[in-house]
Order: sequence, then structure tokens, then C-alpha cells
Amino acid sequence: MKQPVLHIHERPAHFPQWLLFSLQHVFAMFGATILVPILTGLNTSVALVASGVATLSFLAITRFKVPTYLGSSFAYIAPIIAVSQQWGVEAALFGGIVAGSVYGVVSLIIYKTGVNWLLRLLPPVVVGPVIMVIGLSLAPVAIDMSMNQDGAYNGTFMTIALLTLGITMLAMTKLKGVWGAVPILFGIVGGYAVAAAFGIIDYSPIQQASLFQLPDFTMVFVDYMPMWQVGALLAIVPVALVTMTEHIGDQMVTSKIIGRETMKDPGLHRTLLGDGVGKAVASALGGPPCTTYGENNGVMAITRVYSVYVIAGAALMAISFGFLGHIEAFISTIPNPVKGGISILLFGVIASNGLRTMVESKVDLAEKRNLIISSVILVIGLGGAMVQIGSFPVQGMALATVVGILLNAILPHEEDDTAVEVNTTEETKQASNF
Repeated sequence: MKQPVLHIHERPAHFPQWLLFSLQHVFAMFGATILVPILTGLNTSVALVASGVATLSFLAITRFKVPTYLGSSFAYIAPIIAVSQQWGVEAALFGGIVAGSVYGVVSLIIYKTGVNWLLRLLPPVVVGPVIMVIGLSLAPVAIDMSMNQDGAYNGTFMTIALLTLGITMLAMTKLKGVWGAVPILFGIVGGYAVAAAFGIIDYSPIQQASLFQLPDFTMVFVDYMPMWQVGALLAIVPVALVTMTEHIGDQMVTSKIIGRETMKDPGLHRTLLGDGVGKAVASALGGPPCTTYGENNGVMAITRVYSVYVIAGAALMAISFGFLGHIEAFISTIPNPVKGGISILLFGVIASNGLRTMVESKVDLAEKRNLIISSVILVIGLGGAMVQIGSFPVQGMALATVVGILLNAILPHEEDDTAVEVNTTEETKQASNF
């Protein structure tokens, strides 16, 4: 293992170096973090502030022993859109707060009993197909943004989307080093330039923006009172069960990078609690739920800078960016086909990495039990299945997750079956941004 440039508790030698190291992490998280609010209709400035506050909360809870950045989670896109359309954005935000509290409960149980029960509850044969559902359920959203304008096909939009997709793929496959960790950012900038060349961008928001602004927070107990809308909670909260397994995988990767076992010191219960508090805090401010980011793990692996001071600096920079009016104005001018072109790749990568989770965990689909579980999860998750509990619907990814857990618990193993450990890879985490 190569000697780190900065250990976990080492500070950069001077402020310009600190600024540069932290800025690399901002670049790594920026594209994905702002794309989630763009797709869900939430405020991008609030999302930036929320990610910074969530990261600082995580660092404090883990006693500044785990250099991890928290950004907007892709896993909650579909539930947030569905809940916002049916019950309003406040119900979706409160769902994110409750999902974060579930992390707190599970962290307490893990502290008392260990983690094996969670791995048995959510093995790769359940987690993999659910991740595939997360990506594939968003496919119509990506295609609609890519080729439709006001519900009608637009050839210019489709051209821009395909060119944006091409730029993003080139950045993903050709760029190396730190720049290779930010293909989404290159896709946004390149797609924006293409859209500008086609003359479809409205620059008026940038011209009207002020230098400094107060983000449009939607804060619990201030702007709205919590509503225990059971249907909304049933759509959002079960996602937390799946993202917990991704968190475990992410901590395995982090431990390998920094050369310290974070699941022992400060402990998985603390990292889970920090992740959960980050989700709850971000949602309480009006942003999408946050989670630990694989992209920033990639930056650490490339730069060998593991300092929590650098991560904290990136969090403070993200918070400050949220108060700069021109940044939000620029983001608001990004046209739909640019967002759609990027989303085609992102959502497909999420789905593909659900499959990769199963392959790398050696899930044998020749075994009837595994074939049944994965097949039922996919069809229920993508087919629009719904179970009505009183007046509350449980559907989509939430229903697929519950059904997968039940089938895994009920269906018998074949005689020669052996338990398969959850093996969540860095690539899976990086693609799905849980």
C-alpha cells in the first residue's frame, strides 16, 4: 500500500493546497448531487447546502475518523417523484426524515447484536434485482426528457440528448486520474455547450440572478408540519433497507483505501447513524436524502489524500455554493435534453450494477430459488404492481423490496446451497450513488 499524501487527521500544509484538495471532492460530488434535485423538482441550492451539512454531521458522529462525503441519493428519485405528485413534496421530505431515523434504529440494533442479521435479511439475490428496479423504473423519465417537448417528439431535443450522452461516455471511458472521477460534470458542461449551439437555452435566469441569495429552504416545523401520510412513508422508507447494504459495501471500500477498519473503529453502528442523520438533516432542510458517495472514495484512491479536514473543507464549499445565486441560476437553465442524455447513461448504469452485484456475489440463477426471487422482484417492481393496505398503496420499488425479503425468508434452500456473503463493490456504489 502506497504512503498517503495526507493521513486522516493531517491538515494540508497551506490554504491554497487545502482549497485545491477540497475542490476536487466538490467536483466529484457536484454533478450527481445537483442532478437529483433537478429530476425530482427540489431546489438545487438547498441540495448543495444539505449535502454539506449532512457531511459535517457524519464527520462529527463518526468522531472525525471516517473521511466520507455525503451527497444526494439516486435511490430516492422515483419514490420522491411519486410521493410528491400524489401527496406533495412535504410528504416526500418527511419520508426522507423517517428513512434516516430507520438508520438510527438499525445502528442501535447492530451495536447490540452485530451485522449478520442484516446481511441475511438482504442478500445479493434481493439487493441486486432491487437496484435494477431502481435504475429501470427511471428509464421512461430519461427518455421523455431526451426526446419530448410538451409531450410531443422533438428531433432537436433527441440530437442534443444523444450528443450529451456521447460526451458523457467519452469522459467516462477516456479521462484518467481525478478528472476521470467526474464524467457527469463533463457531460453537463459539454451538453450545455451543445444546447447553446442549437440556441435552445434561456439565459434570463442568469441575468436576473443576484450574487448572493438565501436558498429556498423547505424546513420541517418551520415551513410545514410533519404529516404521517402512511402511503408516502410506505413508498420511501423501505428504500432505506436496500441503501444500508450499499453503505456496508462503501465502508468496506473506504477501509481498504485508508488502511483502517472503519467498521470496527469508530464502528459500523456509528457510520450508519451518521449516514441516517445525514439523510434526515438533508430532508429536514428541503433537500433530497443524502448518502455516502463512491465518487469521493474514488478521489481519495487516486490522490491518496485521506484527511477529514479536506472532506470538511469540501462540505463548507458546498454550503457556500448554495448561497451563490448565479450557480443556482445556471443550473436552472440546463435544458431537458441535456439532463435526459446524462440520465440515459446514469439510470442504465444503476440497473447494470444491480446485475453486477449478483454476478460478483456469485448468485447462481440456475438455482430455482434465486431465479424465483429475482424474477418476481423485477416484474413487481417494474410492472406497476400495487397492494392496497386500507387506503394506503404500497407499490413499485417499495413493494418489490418487501416481496424480495419475504421470499428470501420463506423459500427453502437447495440441499447443497451455501450462504453467500454480501459483496457490494465500489463500482456498484459509485454508479448508484446511494
